[in-house]
Amino acid sequence: MVLIKLWICNYVKGLTMEISSNTANVISSIKTVKINFTQKITQDEAKDLREQISVNANAMMFKSTSVQTNIIDAQDLFTKNYEDFKKFLKDISYDGKPIADLSKEEASELISEDGIFGIKQTSQRIADFVINRADGNEDRLRAGREGMLQGFKMAEEMWGGELPDISQKTMARSLEILDKAMSELGFSIINEEA
Repeated sequence: MVLIKLWICNYVKGLTMEISSNTANVISSIKTVKINFTQKITQDEAKDLREQISVNANAMMFKSTSVQTNIIDAQDLFTKNYEDFKKFLKDISYDGKPIADLSKEEASELISEDGIFGIKQTSQRIADFVINRADGNEDRLRAGREGMLQGFKMAEEMWGGELPDISQKTMARSLEILDKAMSELGFSIINEEA
């Protein structure tokens, strides 16, 4: 039999309870710790304590490394998305202050009527993207138009409902520009094959 003082038992019990509080109630099987400072515990009780410490240490290590892995994965994903976003900004010739560093007034200016992310410039970029890649081909223009509508729908789903007014107006203006270009090329805006 092993002699363990109460404060050691309480410390171990407190530590194991803290470590395992979010694990599948491993601690619920802990036997009552001896109440008095000099009360002996059996070898079986000592073995149980060692096993509980081992199980809880295992759970703590698993949870800790899982959190670390998730943080690393999130950082990697964030870094990739941020790099993609910076490339997008470069592709559309935005060379201003980093978006995250903008003041409220500076951000408002960017989405204003004449701002690079305002309705006018954004809708023109979207329509031009389709028009330039279609190269006058009716099927490609129609496919691009359908892609715009699908992209807008996907954005709404990601947003969780109807997009803000600026996005609604941008989409409407993009379609208007594309439809006008199709009409000028002699293509009916209505797909007659449908």
